[in-house]
Amino acid sequence: MNSPIPRFTYAGVKDAHISVHPFTTEDGLGLSLTRFHRADCDDVVLVIHGLTLSSDMFIMPEHRNLVTHLLDEGFTDVWALDFRMSNRFTYNLETHRFTLDHCARYDHPAAMAELRRHIGDRRVHVIAHCLGSVTFMMSLYGGVVNDIASVVCNSVALTPRVPRWSRYKLAYGPALSEYVLGLSFLDPRFGDAPVLTRGWMLSRVTSLFHNECDVRPCHMLSFMWGSGKPALYGHHNLDDATHRRIADLCGGVGVHYYRHVHKMVKAGRAVKYDRSDRSMAVLPDDYLAYAADVRTPVLLLTGDRNKVFADSNIVCHSVLDDAAPGLHELDMLPGYGHMDPFLGKNAHVDVFPKIADFLKRKAA
Repeated sequence: MNSPIPRFTYAGVKDAHISVHPFTTEDGLGLSLTRFHRADCDDVVLVIHGLTLSSDMFIMPEHRNLVTHLLDEGFTDVWALDFRMSNRFTYNLETHRFTLDHCARYDHPAAMAELRRHIGDRRVHVIAHCLGSVTFMMSLYGGVVNDIASVVCNSVALTPRVPRWSRYKLAYGPALSEYVLGLSFLDPRFGDAPVLTRGWMLSRVTSLFHNECDVRPCHMLSFMWGSGKPALYGHHNLDDATHRRIADLCGGVGVHYYRHVHKMVKAGRAVKYDRSDRSMAVLPDDYLAYAADVRTPVLLLTGDRNKVFADSNIVCHSVLDDAAPGLHELDMLPGYGHMDPFLGKNAHVDVFPKIADFLKRKAA
């Protein structure tokens, strides 16, 4: 079904000057920051998407979105990062061996350098989702990003935990996809592939096990991430337009990322993928090794129906609170799952005020 909402639209943000700021990482990828500017302010906000998503998750036109909410709450200079996990780029649909370390080592430091080039030494607050949250926290706790006033992490941060079925998928899925199916990436749009191609068949088989709705990309996303029907959100939390265009918001993903997530899940914390990789020598082997030295306050958000990263942020709050007592906060979101705290039609009532309140307290 064709969505009436265009892909990659900025129509959801009104009364702001919108500008795009491309930059290049040290390992040669072109990325971008998008600025939503009403006026200069002392506290700048940077929002970071998760894997398969993009900055579009924060500017959705079908309901009040996070960027608009922040602008209206007095944070009149908001920036959105599209890093190498963004579906606005082709990188996820290429055969590659990127890990979360690449994002931490190259993407976030380069993004912060570009941001600082425009805003100077003003305070920066970061709001991040999913593996955008994990990788940014890896940069912060790995010491390659600093001078951050506060961070909001949704769903997961530095202690990834997943349901049992997800563990099996993380352990065996990449090899099965690459060496059996011959697919280096998975795409929620596989259902639209030519009949009898590998992607088309995978989509049809997946839909046999999902009768909760008639949106094939929704079924594929539950196959790609988490354990549930659906896995990433509650249907009741989404506007129908969002559900129908979910493949516009969530693109394809290179399966090698799963290997690094699996290694972290086994370790119970964020760890480097390959300790022998000299290009990553600047990063710690264990990203929590120096947690007590990081004085940036963190708000850890999680839905109480999180079927992707389960109780990851509850555990992370406990770990960070042991390292720096009283510095960090945890907020549970009743009735929410993994993505709907940002994509949900009522997130502006249930979630965004909690985020704005935290930012205002840390801006004081």
